[in-house]
Amino acid sequence: MFSQGKGIVIVFLFLAGVINYLDRSALSIAAPFIQEDLSLSATEMGIIFSSFSVGYAIFNFLGGVASDKYGAKLTLFVAMIVWSLFSGALVLAVGFVSMIVIRILFGMGEGPLSATISKMVNNWFPPSNRATVIGLTNSGTPLGGAISGPIVGFIALSYGWRISFIVIMIIGLVWAFLWWKFVKERPQSAEGSASLFSKQVAVSAENEEDKKENVGKRKLKLTFYLKQKTILFTAFAFFSYNYILFFFLTWFPTYLVDARGLSVGNMSIITVIPWVLGFIGLALGGFVSDFFFKKFIKKGVLFSRKAVLVTCLFLSAVCIGVAGLVTTTVGAVTLVALSVFFLYLTGAIYWAIVNDVVDKDNVGSVGGFMHFLANTAGIIGPTLTGYLVDTSGTYTSAFLLAGGLAVFASLTVIRFVRPIVKPL
Repeated sequence: MFSQGKGIVIVFLFLAGVINYLDRSALSIAAPFIQEDLSLSATEMGIIFSSFSVGYAIFNFLGGVASDKYGAKLTLFVAMIVWSLFSGALVLAVGFVSMIVIRILFGMGEGPLSATISKMVNNWFPPSNRATVIGLTNSGTPLGGAISGPIVGFIALSYGWRISFIVIMIIGLVWAFLWWKFVKERPQSAEGSASLFSKQVAVSAENEEDKKENVGKRKLKLTFYLKQKTILFTAFAFFSYNYILFFFLTWFPTYLVDARGLSVGNMSIITVIPWVLGFIGLALGGFVSDFFFKKFIKKGVLFSRKAVLVTCLFLSAVCIGVAGLVTTTVGAVTLVALSVFFLYLTGAIYWAIVNDVVDKDNVGSVGGFMHFLANTAGIIGPTLTGYLVDTSGTYTSAFLLAGGLAVFASLTVIRFVRPIVKPL
């Protein structure tokens, strides 16, 4: 799995995820400072959180299309530069409107990440390893969320919240330079000046499973996949996943300060706990799915994906819902941490399903479309949470809504996610 330059690809994609969530979660850690500095209400802060997903969701799809057309390497290189620059540009914000504009542009830059990861994994790895690799590479995202608390919290307390975004911008630009210099689009490219025959021999074993999958199959149009219930209801499950994730990502730090009375310093440390469990869950999720696939191979690959997705999404939903009802800080943090753990166990599954049921030429576009639909949760959720907090004065209804949505989504996966019947 780590031969022929594959280890470098995994490491760089993992680090891209770390930087992505370090950038993204920095705003939630700095939110108490920003709200005070710019005199923002909870509803206004919720709209700012949501504005990120306006640009992000659109470029989930456009980024996927770009990765199919121009290559995942170039698409991710440009994306990293754009989102890093607009992460740093947050220091120029002077009020509500400027924050929204910068966050939309920042979201546009981050949009292509997941689709390009999926495309790179599809380029480099055979089907039997893809869920494992997607889980490993995406596990960098909760790690980025984990380290953002101490890093952003320390810098904001010591030097002001604006400086933290400058530091993060520099980290992203360094990654982009190294990515362009050391990573290739496909395994064949790594052979340099070797003959075409030598390249084919070197990668033939790794691509054998893909060849078997595509024998006798004609190329299908993108629109064929976008109408399939399997894609649409996987996207709905991913929507509920993202609803919980964005609720945690955007509002949980503020919840700990406002509703639980923690200091910013203590909050920035405590938020590490759910992120660490999320890192473990996301790293394990792909292994668990691929294990089920090999263990129950006669039932088909989709059975193994659904078994993990339905079970873990349901458990995540129960934990996040009950977290809004408990009366102690320890209980709330523990349940949210467990919810994030179970949630991230499903993190690789959505992308693995797309890789399993979609042909190679459409993987980036279909994955981007699914991600676009899923991330409308990031537009709706944070703003709705801010409204619920302002109108009710508590976070309880927001917790229950997030849990109820995920319960319903897990049930729809059982009913509607089926193997796609392709025309001959």
